[in-house]
Amino acid sequence: MSLLETVHLKKYFGDTHAVDDVNLTIEEGEFISLVGPNGAGKTSFCNVVSAYYSADSGKIIFQGEDVSNASVTQRVKAGIARSFQLVNLFDDLTAFDNVALAIFSREGKTRNIAALARRDSEVTREADAVLNQFGLAGKRNELARGLAQGERKLLDVALAYALRPKLVFLDEPTSGVSTRDKGQIMDTIASVVRGEGITAVVVEHDMDVVFKYSDRIVVMHQGAILAQGTPAEIRKNEQVAMILIGSSGPDAFSRKD
Repeated sequence: MSLLETVHLKKYFGDTHAVDDVNLTIEEGEFISLVGPNGAGKTSFCNVVSAYYSADSGKIIFQGEDVSNASVTQRVKAGIARSFQLVNLFDDLTAFDNVALAIFSREGKTRNIAALARRDSEVTREADAVLNQFGLAGKRNELARGLAQGERKLLDVALAYALRPKLVFLDEPTSGVSTRDKGQIMDTIASVVRGEGITAVVVEHDMDVVFKYSDRIVVMHQGAILAQGTPAEIRKNEQVAMILIGSSGPDAFSRKD
């Protein structure tokens, strides 16, 4: 049984077909990159599956159950989580309190969360462990607003991870950071999700990152799936190369610079 299956999934905004009859199957433990030009429908697809948008039609099957009409909270409880291209942090809380907030939210404890976290030894241990996994232990007591962009990106992913998902969508986790930081961020993310057996779908534009970390690449164009395959297969796909980088030929991705 597949972890996730979308069946004829559609989401339109007027004449814009953001998600256009998408049939996609995701297996447990995969690390998938979702790529495509701006406006291809990548983020819209993630939003529909994670219930931030409602689908116009089609089905979303998660672990064999139809979750098409489930709310964000219900899908989080089922095991679907996501991070955002623009990080979604509580800037006036510390890194520790941000993670503790996610843990309490997961457990359904939402009153006076920041104060409770410091008195709850189990949550304290878990929050500190999560920060350590993402290389943020040294930033424990810093306000989120004071973190560097790469650290903010990692903290945003850490919040999604703290929900203990089976499937996590990560929307451009390396955007806005330096080339050096991209590698560190992706090494950390890949280590955590692979180590914990979490299935990851990463929206990403940097094809060097995509080719290095992906088990499978799914290419979207105009709301639909154009192609999918291993990094080696996508690297040789001339139609994909032309759409993504405006060049074709067997070595197009190697020649993109």
